Amino acid sequence: MKEWLRSHPEIRAIRIAAADLNGEARGKRIPVRFADKAIEGGARFPLSAMNLDIWGEDIEDSPLVLASGDQDGVLHPTERGFVPAPWLKTPTAILPIWMYREDGQPFDGDPRQALARVVARYAERGLHPVVAVELEFFLIDDSGRTLEVPPSPRSGKRRKAGEILSLRALDRFDDFFTELYDACEAMDIPADTAISEAGLGQFEINLMHQDDALRAADDAWLFKMLVKGLARNYGFAGSFMAKPYEDYAGSGMHMHFSVLDEQGRNVFDDGTERGSDTLLHAINGCLEAMPGSTLVFAPHDNSFDRMVPGAHAPTGICWGYENRTAALRVPGGNPAARRIEHRVAGGDTNPYLVIAAVLGAALNGIEDARMPPEPVTGNAYELDLPRIPANWGEAIGTFERDPLIARIFAPELIRNYVMTKRQELRYMRELSPREKVEIYLDAV
Repeated sequence: MKEWLRSHPEIRAIRIAAADLNGEARGKRIPVRFADKAIEGGARFPLSAMNLDIWGEDIEDSPLVLASGDQDGVLHPTERGFVPAPWLKTPTAILPIWMYREDGQPFDGDPRQALARVVARYAERGLHPVVAVELEFFLIDDSGRTLEVPPSPRSGKRRKAGEILSLRALDRFDDFFTELYDACEAMDIPADTAISEAGLGQFEINLMHQDDALRAADDAWLFKMLVKGLARNYGFAGSFMAKPYEDYAGSGMHMHFSVLDEQGRNVFDDGTERGSDTLLHAINGCLEAMPGSTLVFAPHDNSFDRMVPGAHAPTGICWGYENRTAALRVPGGNPAARRIEHRVAGGDTNPYLVIAAVLGAALNGIEDARMPPEPVTGNAYELDLPRIPANWGEAIGTFERDPLIARIFAPELIRNYVMTKRQELRYMRELSPREKVEIYLDAV
């Protein structure tokens, strides 16, 4: 890490940053000359800083705050090391960090530690997950009373229509996307294909698969930070809000994953289109945990506006081969690349928690070795299927009580997350739709 700084003498400021339960970056700005202190000795934050609500406020009655004297934890750099922050005018590097207790034990309320806990469960079985994510987001002009598509920097005109796979839509914001890809390269984020999507000013960028689930989550977290920061330089918002426009589809974060054994073989592949029994067991685990996991996949009030039939967001608990109306899709192609696409999570989610929830549920299924129901065919929205929780309050209660969730997440994280979401639910009831948009547009 010190060598990185020596090789980048242009860096004038350091941001040390960790992801809280909402995926918000919490941290400090420090002068470059004091970087060695953060690298070698770590930083100190209150443990409660990892457990703030969407406004950045303490959770009322949290045992992490007054009841414990608001004790500090110690945050150490992750294995990611320094990455540049190209959207800032001042040459700046971000040092990702994660939380430990004073005695050196991981802090269970840290979402990155939650994912590490799941990855360790895989390692105990000689298994290794491979993960990729697809992130959808909107470019939005929020300068007026209503949200609009930004005017094209090329023509000055607004195109008020969803444009699926439109090259013209990409061309209108070519300077933005060129700078975005350059920034991803500088940050070592493996950004691949960009497409225009069905919403107004909506786009999707795929991040290439990683054989390190923690790094895949880091990529997604840093990418969201980058899009939001860079878009403001162009005079508009880059937002991962689940559903900014009532009449258009919302944004998802689709996750693809496979699992390798100690010899590097894909355990989902049996050489056939069906896939192995292990694939089916993992599917069943994801289906069984889906009601309890919904709070992770739809963590905000606005999240549930996206979860409506026919709007490209799954509502029924089901799976299918090459079926994008199903919650879980098994893509076709070469059997050696057999994988699961989990399509439930919104773009407004915490990548660490989403990847932990999906991988943890799949591992539950592999351990339990139960077969799933038959795959669906045709339009899953028209089928009589079990449903995910229909609203935020129901999702909170299901997450809190589900024994399958207790196999994935530590009790402390479950408690903290539930307290956070109940506080947000209570205060969101007091806000107008406009005020909610103002909160979510940049925060998530």
